[in-house]
This record gives sequence, structure tokens and C-alpha cells, in this order.
Amino acid sequence: MLTDLRVRDLGVIEDLSLTFETGMTVLTGETGAGKTLVVEALQLVMGGRASPTLVRAGAREAMVEARFVVETDDGGREIIIARSVPAEGRSRAWIDGRMSPVSALAEVTSELVEIHGQHEHQSLVTPAAQRAVLDAYAGTDLGPVLALRAELRRLAESVAALGGDAQQRAREADVLRYQVNEIAAARLSDPDEDDALRQEESRLADASAHREAAALASELLESASGNGDGGVLARLAEAAGVLGGREAFDDVRERITGAAIDLSDVARGLRDVVEGWEDDPDRLVAVQERRRLLADLRRKYGVDLAAVMAFAQDAAARLEALDNAEETAARLEAERVDAEHALARAEEAVRKVRSKAAARFGVLVGERLADLAMPGARVEIRVAPEGAGDPIEAALGANVGEAVLPLAKAASGGELARAMLAIRLVAMGGPQTMVFDEVDAGVGGAAALSLGVALHEVSLSRQVLVVTHLAQVAAKADRQITVRKDEVLGRTLTSAVAVTGEERVVELSRMLSGHPDSDAARAHARELLGV
Repeated sequence: MLTDLRVRDLGVIEDLSLTFETGMTVLTGETGAGKTLVVEALQLVMGGRASPTLVRAGAREAMVEARFVVETDDGGREIIIARSVPAEGRSRAWIDGRMSPVSALAEVTSELVEIHGQHEHQSLVTPAAQRAVLDAYAGTDLGPVLALRAELRRLAESVAALGGDAQQRAREADVLRYQVNEIAAARLSDPDEDDALRQEESRLADASAHREAAALASELLESASGNGDGGVLARLAEAAGVLGGREAFDDVRERITGAAIDLSDVARGLRDVVEGWEDDPDRLVAVQERRRLLADLRRKYGVDLAAVMAFAQDAAARLEALDNAEETAARLEAERVDAEHALARAEEAVRKVRSKAAARFGVLVGERLADLAMPGARVEIRVAPEGAGDPIEAALGANVGEAVLPLAKAASGGELARAMLAIRLVAMGGPQTMVFDEVDAGVGGAAALSLGVALHEVSLSRQVLVVTHLAQVAAKADRQITVRKDEVLGRTLTSAVAVTGEERVVELSRMLSGHPDSDAARAHARELLGV
């Protein structure tokens, strides 16, 4: 429910803070005091249209903040919504302290508050809302219909995943089969094969130079050089001998000896190269052709051989699915036909429930309207003759002899608000907070008393806020807030105070007669209050 509302620099309101409780609360005051601005403030936090003309003269922006408390299993949680309307530029919105698109406000607040007054803010004029109200009244079980519709969506997605019609699938299978066969023919097994082939190609392409380099390196390690000195291995042996018998150099001598052993292994390997490597032009051609094949596969199917091998696996799986596609498509089509027949039966059952309930619902709403100063009103809940009965349309003939038209076209603001009130009285539901503005337009006498009783009845299960000029309506509220307009230093300022006890009697007296000091009016006010 709505617990707090703060409004700054909106119209004649400079800074106004209101606190609300459960039950029925009325906002009263002289015309022009700013009561309707409170409703407009709520419309702003609900994502309503913002106009710079709403900003108080001399202010940079208007600001509205609302706090809602939503009941949950673990107690409740707060939702704080704010909206600013600048004198120049675009409005901004916040949800729980975080910047949000203005469009998100309507989505969040649709389950929190419902305003009945002007057409543009009526939730119950939409077919979806009218369908929800009728289903709540009728107890419609939509489970089978929703489940079957979901099943049909799943089947459609499965058919689409097969890849078009039979001809399209055949063409795709031919392409995949060629690709799978081409990669399979290459007999890929090692993702690093190309690196190994590149090294082999380099060796084969320059085998003579490799042998010459190996021979020279071997000679430098083992043989005497041109100036008569021994090779590296001989010099190392000589160095180790010089240090022999000197304990202080034992570690160094062991390291020299170890190095000599390692270099001896290297020299032996170089001799093997010199003796074992031979020119092999046939092998070189084979390696080069293999590398060209692998490069062609990478160009077509992946950046490296690992990607090519992964592509082959995916393509093979898709090909297998396509090879079985006709059988799968036939099975899915049979399931689709069965699901459509089942859906038709389920929708027909829902339509019958809705049609039966619609007639009774319209009669009950009409009876409620008769108590709300609309004695000749006729209400029809129209259910479409096909499918599940969608769209559902509520229509109203507000007066005797008038055509029965959709709600949004059939009533003035006050009549529409009363129609919404009557609908909520017959089928409770909707958001926890309901706001009624203009609901008392054209109402007086006994009908005003009935209107107050009806609003209070709704407040037994909902928080109800009512902007009213009627003392008969205000007297039925659990709490009354008076909105006042004063002139301070040449500026109009709006304030709001909760009135109780004798102050409430005085306010009702003003509403009844315009003379709050009238003894007769005060007596009437006390009678309305039952005090």
C-alpha cells in the first residue's frame, strides 16, 4: 500500500508531505486548493505524461516521491519511486534510489496502485484488465489453455530448428555431407600436425646446409682447429687436469667435467645428423602437399586444426539430425495437430465458463451502479464467440436510451470511476491501493450516502484514497485530510492536515453548507459521522 507521498514545486504545492494508512482516506478542501494535484503527483510516479507547465512558477523542477509497502511472506518490503519534472528538458525517474527509464514506472506501479478518474489513467478500460476481472469472478482455470499454447510454441520452435522445408533441409544436408567427407578424407588426428610438418619441411628443404652446419659444429667440439689447438672437449679435459689435486677447486672441476659430458652428447648427436640426414625430395613434396591441404581446410573451416576438427564434429551431428529430419518432422506435425485439437477443446471450455459468468457479472455490476446514482445504467460483458472468448470487452450504457459502448467511450470521468467502483465491488482484486477521483461527479442525496458506503466496503480489503467534495462520502472514511490554500508573501501555498474530532465536524460543515460555523450544518455533520 501507499504509505508516504512527498510533493515539491508542483503547481500551487511548494512542499507537501502526506502519510497514509490502511482503510479509506478522503482528501477534501476548497476547489483549487490542490487536491487533484495530489492525484496528478501519483500519476507521475505511475509513469504518466509530464508537462513543464506543472512546475511551480520560479522553481527549476517539480519532484514527487512515493513509498509503497508490499506484503510478502517474510513481512514486507519497501518500494520507493521518485519522478522529477524539470521546467526545461526531459523528466527523470528513480526506483529504489536507482535511475530508471520513465517507461519502467508503469510496469512497477501497475501492481501497486490503480487510479480511477480520467480515462488515460484507467487500467480497467483495457481488454487484458477486463479479462482478468471476469476470470477472477468466474474462477476461470486457464492452466490447460496456457500449457497447450506453450506446447504449440515449443513444437513450432522444434520444427524451425530442423531448418526450413524438406527441400531446404536436403540442400543443407548435401553441403554438410561434402564438408564432413572432405575433412574426414584428410584424416586429421593431431591439432599440432602443421607445426611438426613446418619443421620437417624446413629440414628437408635445406638438408645439405644442415649437414654442413652440424659437421662444423662437431669439429669445433671434438677436433683440432686450424691453428693446432684441440677442440672444445680437449680444452675442457685440459682445464680439468690443471685443477686436479687441488681440493679448493673440486667443485669447479666437477662442473667442468659435467659440461664436458653434456657437450660430448651434443657432439655425438651432431655426428648422427651428419651421417643420417640425406636428401629426400619425394618426402619434401609430400610434406608440402600435406601442408597446402591443411591450409585449405583452415581457410574453409577454422583458424587452426583444432577448430577444423571441432567444425567436423558439429557438422556430422547436424547431418545426422537432418538425415532423421523427415521422420522427426512427421512426428512433430502429428504432435502439433493433436495439440491444436486439444487447445480448441480447452479454449471452448474456457469460453463457456466466461460466457456463463459474463451475463451474471453484468447484472451484478448494473445493480451496484443503481446504488451509485446510475439507476438506468446497463453493463454488458462481451465474450468473443471464438477461441477462449478473447477479447473480453466491458460495455456500459450510462443512461436509459443510450447505446451500450466500450467503457472508455461510454462514460464521463465520474461515471467511469463509478463503473470501476461497481466492478471492483463485484469482483475484488487488483492492486492494494485504489484512488478515486471525480467519483462523486453529479451525485447527491441518498446516492452520495450509498457511494460512501460502497467506497468504504472496498476499503475493507484495500487501501482506498478518495478525492471528494461530498460530505456524505467523506463521513464514511476512516481518516480525512483537508487540503488548504493560503497566501503567504504574495504566493499561494498549499498545505494538508489530518482533521479529527471537532476539526472534522467543522470541515464537513463547510462541505455541507459553506458555513463551517453553522450550528445546523455542524449538527448534520455529526449525524453523518454518527457522533
